Amino acid sequence: MPSSFVLTLSCPDRPGLVFAVTRWIAEAGGNILDSQQFTDTTDAEFFLRVHFDFSEARELASVSAGFDPVAAEHAMTYRLVRAEQPLRTLVLVSREGHCLNDLLYRQSAGALHVEIPAIVSNHPDLGRLAGAYDVPFHHVPAGDKPAAEARLLALVDELDIELVVLARYMQILSDDLCRALEGRAINIHHSFLPSFKGARPYQQAHDRGVKLIGATAHYVTAELDEGPIIDQGVLRVDHRMTPADLARVGRDVEAQTLSRAVQLHAESRVLMNGPRTIVFD
Repeated sequence: MPSSFVLTLSCPDRPGLVFAVTRWIAEAGGNILDSQQFTDTTDAEFFLRVHFDFSEARELASVSAGFDPVAAEHAMTYRLVRAEQPLRTLVLVSREGHCLNDLLYRQSAGALHVEIPAIVSNHPDLGRLAGAYDVPFHHVPAGDKPAAEARLLALVDELDIELVVLARYMQILSDDLCRALEGRAINIHHSFLPSFKGARPYQQAHDRGVKLIGATAHYVTAELDEGPIIDQGVLRVDHRMTPADLARVGRDVEAQTLSRAVQLHAESRVLMNGPRTIVFD
């Protein structure tokens, strides 16, 4: 049975990097299906994503071990995953279900490259929605924050979670939890132009007569809503729309933007570049 892998890497830019990787794949008996690269000339940093396969079954560990000498020679930081393996994803929610519903539907329809073994919420409201998709629902009240976060991390370990998605989870994560989930937690934030923080953002947007509303999907960091951006969506609105209208269309933008970001991450298309991201299409 064929084996398919995705290799992503970054390293200091220098001549011969693409050749080194493609030669290794060819000599190992692999065939390249897709390859994308980018050089950040400001920092002289090289980024690469390559999807390749073998005609026979190969173990992930053996393929990784075979690439290690190439990575060491060129000071590469790399990640190798099986392309066909869905990413085990834990979804965190509060009371708003639009993002959760979109993720669950896309996953069930085979349109999202993830597996959702559980949903965690600080409220019981969305238990019925989780049940409709036969996904275990864990009600973890946030009153005792250290205990709640300990339970969350325990589930991450117990369920072999690779990605945590905050699908309108209305809780601020502690610095320790942010560090524990660094690079593998995605949040969706209502991002208006200008940005309205705090309570009732859609009312604030209406009061200021905005012409564009949007959403930003980003990695979670200790700096609230300041993590590296993965994807953004915007929608043109006008003076005829009420705060309720803005909230309604805003929910659609939030759900679509979050799902796009999750898919990009699940397909290993997002590489970190300091506070920024490199996103391959």
